[in-house]
Amino acid sequence: DLPAILAHHSPDLRMFDVPPPFESRGLEAYAQTWDLFYSVQHGPVAFEIDRLEIVAGDDVAFAVAHLHCADEDADGQPVPLDVRLTVGLRKVDARWTIVHEHHSVPTG
Repeated sequence: DLPAILAHHSPDLRMFDVPPPFESRGLEAYAQTWDLFYSVQHGPVAFEIDRLEIVAGDDVAFAVAHLHCADEDADGQPVPLDVRLTVGLRKVDARWTIVHEHHSVPTG
């Protein structure tokens, strides 16, 4: 549900991602990364949060998480992927808005 995902992101969002482009600026560029993500998936993708930590002030917050993302290969076999996520938020008009995302995967 891309509209629901985009609803909580700032129009001037900045994201650092694993696949190119490594940096996306703005909501339209961010939406295009989801198009790329779903274009290479064979079926539904499940995201499971393993650990989530949040630090918040009055108008700025960040969250860090470890996620498990499971896809299926062409034969229907699960392909696990561990992902690290950092999200920066700013309170805009009394609503928490995502202004920065950073995704990474372990290399070893």
